[in-house]
Amino acid sequence: MSETTTYLELSQEGGGAHKFYEVAVHDTVVSVRYGRIGAAGQSQTSAFPTREKAQAAAARKIGEKIRKGYAPAVQGQRTARPVTRRQVGSAPSTARAVAPVLWRFRTGAAAFGIHVAEDRCWVGNQNGEVFTLGHDGEVLARYQLPDGVKCLVADDFWIYAGCDDGTVYDLSSKLPFAAYVIDRDTDIFWLDIREGVLNVADRNGTLTVIDHEDEYQWSRRSSGTDAWMVRRDEHAVYHGHHRGVTAYAADGSGELWHTPTTGAVLFGWQEDDAVYAGTDRRVVQRLAKGGGALEATYRCDAVVYACATAPGGRYVFAGDSASSVYCFAADGTRLWKLGTGGGSALSMQYLDEKLYLVTTDGSLVCVDAGDAAVAAARAGTVPVARDVKSAAALPTYTPSATVETVTHASASGIVVECVQEGGRLRVHVVSEGYEPSWNVQFPRHIRRPGVRYVVEGLSPASGGFYRVRGEIRQLR
Repeated sequence: MSETTTYLELSQEGGGAHKFYEVAVHDTVVSVRYGRIGAAGQSQTSAFPTREKAQAAAARKIGEKIRKGYAPAVQGQRTARPVTRRQVGSAPSTARAVAPVLWRFRTGAAAFGIHVAEDRCWVGNQNGEVFTLGHDGEVLARYQLPDGVKCLVADDFWIYAGCDDGTVYDLSSKLPFAAYVIDRDTDIFWLDIREGVLNVADRNGTLTVIDHEDEYQWSRRSSGTDAWMVRRDEHAVYHGHHRGVTAYAADGSGELWHTPTTGAVLFGWQEDDAVYAGTDRRVVQRLAKGGGALEATYRCDAVVYACATAPGGRYVFAGDSASSVYCFAADGTRLWKLGTGGGSALSMQYLDEKLYLVTTDGSLVCVDAGDAAVAAARAGTVPVARDVKSAAALPTYTPSATVETVTHASASGIVVECVQEGGRLRVHVVSEGYEPSWNVQFPRHIRRPGVRYVVEGLSPASGGFYRVRGEIRQLR
């Protein structure tokens, strides 16, 4: 019998979303294919007792997508969003000893994203999966995002995942939601967020700054391309590219300084008074935030993929392309070099004498970086690394285009309202005790004029707006 096929694409105003959804009905079988435009995508097939029921199921699926903004399209008319994934290799370590790995969790795909908080660890991979784990390695939850995770960044309480589809998801609540959507012509390399302001570094060496309303603020084109580093503080944005590090005033008023580095910058870190750039010329270099002076160089034996510091820069850590991890004193003295025991570190973070790595084999690795453990490792004694397994009933959270509806606000709930202002939808606080003129940073895709919502908490930001904490529910 004949087959009917419906092809849809999501094309939001201003770009960003770049996805397709295809439904085909062949007799009693419904096949669905979906994903990022230009990719093969994922497929699902379901069988039904009759052709009529198959057609009804297909119509429901199509209707759901159209209500979310998808529209009929001609396949192949739009080009794929440019996506560059760092081309990395991983040679065996030349270190004489292996690091004291306490536990290892294999995510199943190459992983770049990591964040380590006081209560848990986060890791994101190129399958769009984000896992949270306790510091003991227990897997707590899983998020499934629509595209590969480029990086994970923290902004105080809030955790964000930047994805290859150009969407930055807020993972701070139970259900992730799209907080920012980056123009589809931007080939994103790295992100940073501070007090709700998003900073985007891209392939062309452009730095783009987007405010808490997901609206363009300013951009600057640095002298180099392939900008794998962006870090921000209250005074400046530090942009690392193949010609060094350039600092720009936080308000976009101009360049503050530029310092060439030894090699192209592949990763960046910051402390209060300095930024650290890992390069393809086997070094990490520390630059003073006030003026960009080169203060120290930390020499490795291979290309540096990642770096991090202990608080205040007391120790500097680096991961290279030859599956080794290093520790240096602040002045550049190498204290130790050890093998990771499985792949090269693509990102890292230090907390409480432990060094957390995500590696080329897609693992999150916890290394005991305490003096006693490292001394024992250099002498050849290391613990047996625990191979962490994910629980079969692990909670999995996915983005939703809708929120739960409630009939009244709880005693502790805060009521906000979406209003039309000059052609734009803004959200303001209705509950007493808050500044009613301030905007509320709020998911753009759920804003409806005249609709009220209940949020669990609001935090003031220095820019004169509120940020939502906890769940969002719509008031009926």
